[in-house]
Amino acid sequence: LTVVLDAVPPAEEGGGLLASLDRIVNLAMVVQGCRDWAQQLLDTRYVNGSAEEHAEASGTDWALHVISFPWKVLGALLPPSSFFGGWLTFWTTLGYLAVVTACVSDLAELFGCVVGLPDIVTAVTLVALGTSMPDLFASLAAAKEDPTADASVVNVTGSNSVNVFLGLGVPWSLAAVYWQVKGRTPEWE
Repeated sequence: LTVVLDAVPPAEEGGGLLASLDRIVNLAMVVQGCRDWAQQLLDTRYVNGSAEEHAEASGTDWALHVISFPWKVLGALLPPSSFFGGWLTFWTTLGYLAVVTACVSDLAELFGCVVGLPDIVTAVTLVALGTSMPDLFASLAAAKEDPTADASVVNVTGSNSVNVFLGLGVPWSLAAVYWQVKGRTPEWE
C-alpha cells in the first residue's frame, strides 16, 4: 500500500479524483501514518523500544519484555495519530479500553469466585488497588523528579476527580435517563 501511495503524484489545485480525495483525506498524512504504523509494529520486537537499548538490555529487561510483549503488540496495533487528526486513534483507544475493562472485570469476578470472595469485596479491594497502582507510581516518580512535587499533587487530584466524576457520574446519569424513559416498575420501587 505504501509503495503505491508513494508513487502517487501530489494533488494539484485542478480537478480529478486524486485531487478531490487528497483534499478530503490528505494522502501525504495517510502515507506518513502507514509508515508510522509499520514502525510501531517493528519497534515491539526491541527490548526497551530501540535497537540501541536492545543491545544493552539486562536479563530483567528481557523478562519484562517477554511478559509485556502481548500488550506491546496490542498497543502497536492502535493506529498512529497522523490519521484523521488523531480521532481514529482516540476512538480506537476508547474501544481498547472498553474491552480491557470488560476483561479485567470478568477476571476479577472469576478470581473472587475461585477464592470465595463476594464481587463487592473483589471490586473494592483488588480491582481498586490495581487501578490505583499506576497512579501511585506516576505520582511517586513525579514527586522524586520535581522539587515542588506539583505534578504529583496534580496527578493525584486529577486522577481521583476523574475516577469520582466519571466513575460515579456517568453510570448514575445513564441510570437516571434509563429509568426516566422506562418509568416506574415493581423492580425499581
